[in-house]
Amino acid sequence: MAEKDMQELTNLMQIRAFSQVVAQGSVSRAADELFRTQSAITRAIRDLELTLGVTLFERHAGGMMLTDFGKCVLPRALRAIEELHQVPQRLAKLQGRGAQRSDAEPLWLFNVRRLQIFITLCQTRHMQTVAARLGLSQPAVSAALRVLENGAGIALLERTPHGMMPSLAGREIEANVRRALNELRHIPADIAARSGILEGTVRVGALPLGRTRILPQAIVMLTARYPGVRVVTSESAFGVLASEMRSGDIDFIFGALRRDEDALDVTRETLFSERMVLLARHDHPLLGRELSTEDLRAARWVLPRSATPARYLLNNSFQAMGIPAPDPVVETGDLALVRGLLMQSDMLAAVSAHQLEVELASGALVALPVPLPDTDRAIGLTVRAGCLHSPAADALIRCLRKVCGQDE
Repeated sequence: MAEKDMQELTNLMQIRAFSQVVAQGSVSRAADELFRTQSAITRAIRDLELTLGVTLFERHAGGMMLTDFGKCVLPRALRAIEELHQVPQRLAKLQGRGAQRSDAEPLWLFNVRRLQIFITLCQTRHMQTVAARLGLSQPAVSAALRVLENGAGIALLERTPHGMMPSLAGREIEANVRRALNELRHIPADIAARSGILEGTVRVGALPLGRTRILPQAIVMLTARYPGVRVVTSESAFGVLASEMRSGDIDFIFGALRRDEDALDVTRETLFSERMVLLARHDHPLLGRELSTEDLRAARWVLPRSATPARYLLNNSFQAMGIPAPDPVVETGDLALVRGLLMQSDMLAAVSAHQLEVELASGALVALPVPLPDTDRAIGLTVRAGCLHSPAADALIRCLRKVCGQDE
């Protein structure tokens, strides 16, 4: 999570009180359920409304009725609480204990700053860095960690020569904590959207097959229409992006879809498909004549990195043509490097055409007349199953569909 976001999250105990008032229909019944006084619950709701700048309930003699803004906040609130309720269950399973009592709330988790300290420790592995980043003293960071570990009944971080490393238990609950904090992060943007103002930050995992033209075009379309929206992209490997998406740290991934049918916690949407092509510089010696398999076998290649889906497809395609899979001179997923290598040498490359379409349109690079069978790749969206996108993320997804010709 960005440092700016970490300073603006809603109070979790107030969210808890809000959710119980909704569930029970009145402050008095919520107070009984939470073993709090009515004045404490009333104060929590009032403070939450002041923080969010909206009225969440209409007060009636028969009880508390949600306003439109309250209905907007409720899904995020319930999701954040559910993520935290899963933490004791995960820890119990890890320790070989039975499931926790359903009515025993993990109140040790219902403190945003405490959770931020845990997540930042997992990231930085250094207490002094966490203290400086969050504006706290080191003893305060240590005290917060003690409260979490006492509540968990197990060490969540371990001191090692490499710093404070998450323990097995810490790694087990980290994604739940991240998702809870990220649900809270979206609440202000949800409220703004209900008022007709689209704002907030979209975080996108950008894979190579999507980020050359399509994603930039969609971002331009989005930000021109909604100037209050900010977009942050991550260009990590797919495995890293998938982990960040599962934690809610990025909203979705755009690019080539993985054929991983076992990943039941993600959904995929194909926006278009494209076959790979062979590219060379405009004055390459192989241009202007019919190419033989010997020409391709003898060529010097720049190819996608080994173990990537694109490389797997290419190897199979070469074998289908009766050519051994090439041993590349360079392996890279960086298009700027591919472009430079092609322009300055006699190397050949295999990429999707739209990735270097500017160079193809200008004539700087040329597609060789050699079809690459079975290299079609589905390009589209990968999202966490059941996630509730922020209004800004939804808007960017709509723009991506439009750019790809998938108008709704």
